[in-house]
Amino acid sequence: MASFVLSADQKQVKTETRLFAQNVLSEASAIYSKYPTQAERFQSIRPLYRKAVAAGQIRAQIPAPLGGASKNLIDAALALEEQYPVDPSVSLTIAATGLGMTPLILGGNPTLFEKFLAPFLSGDGEPLASLVHSEPNGTANWLEKGGKGLQTTAYRQEDGTWIINGEKLWTTNSAGWDGKGADLQCVVCRYCTDDRLLPADAPASAVVVLVVTRETIAQNEVSAYQVLAEPELVGHPAVSGPHTRFTDFKVPDDNLLAAPEAGAALIESSFGMSAALVGAMGVGIMQTVYEKALHFSKTDARGGSVPIVQRQSVADLLIDIKMKLDASRLLTYRALDYVQSESIDAKTALEACLQAKIYGSDNAVDCATTAMKIIGITSYAKEKGFGKILNDAVCLSLFDGGNVGVRRRQLQRLLEEEDYESRLTL
Repeated sequence: MASFVLSADQKQVKTETRLFAQNVLSEASAIYSKYPTQAERFQSIRPLYRKAVAAGQIRAQIPAPLGGASKNLIDAALALEEQYPVDPSVSLTIAATGLGMTPLILGGNPTLFEKFLAPFLSGDGEPLASLVHSEPNGTANWLEKGGKGLQTTAYRQEDGTWIINGEKLWTTNSAGWDGKGADLQCVVCRYCTDDRLLPADAPASAVVVLVVTRETIAQNEVSAYQVLAEPELVGHPAVSGPHTRFTDFKVPDDNLLAAPEAGAALIESSFGMSAALVGAMGVGIMQTVYEKALHFSKTDARGGSVPIVQRQSVADLLIDIKMKLDASRLLTYRALDYVQSESIDAKTALEACLQAKIYGSDNAVDCATTAMKIIGITSYAKEKGFGKILNDAVCLSLFDGGNVGVRRRQLQRLLEEEDYESRLTL
């Protein structure tokens, strides 16, 4: 039976991350709020990101056998719980670099690891990584037979060079700090035999993943890689999710990470793991609003004779938040434990990750609004921070695969399989 008690090492992860969040991330809002545009705000957090790199926050997302410091995936959830509520923008930039490296970590080989992971292991600078998948017209149904699927294409020339054409959007970190690209981009493309053919009968077997670096971009014509726009966001005010375009963009054959038969499965696996980490972000938000509401309830009588925590209606709402918080946390820990367990099959692990993402992200918003009901009109004051929390929380069910169009549909497909009942469920 799984243990529900954190080890001494895991408690240390929480303590160290909490101190980093308090000492570094707490400064972020005051720094980036001075700037009028999304791009300028993102650029302003570069010194904070550098501190995160120096503090080992990037190495902590790379498995120890590859030279990183990650020994347990649950550690990543523990870190996000502490970081995300303090500043979602910087936290998401750090986590998105982890996601950007994930296809390489899962699908790479020693040669590719040595070639591309070095900047993220050094502890120096501000290296960014990005999983470049989403497109302007949406990618929820990217593997549907007969559908349009991915519109960013890649074909291989006779000399082995790959040519990418197409546009990407919402790909966190992909443009880098200066618009000249992240240090590592895992670009997901629809495989073609040339630049015109778009096979639609078997999309899952026609996906390639190519590694693009700043060096790759520098070796291309200036017009081959362009940043078209940086969308202004409702929340996450200092995150970069640019609209970019590849035009006859050349990538050497050595940078092929996944061939057509393996590309789709690699990306699905990468996004499966990330789903649970979005659940951890939701846990962080729920913990924050719960603490705010509990403290208010114990210290404010609202003109009455006793603190409002003694009112049954208030206590019931607090209990509801706490149960959703604890359930989300356990779903997240279970999911990541399944992912790293050799005794759990991949589909069972994916189901657990999907549950953690859907439940944790949906309830983050619900718990925030419930906390506001407890506090009342006072919570509507800007200084109380609930508006900012809601603006950030509402994104959790929308990104990393929307809960309706992507994540629940993935769960539905698992449920429809004939052998579903035989899988382990705990």
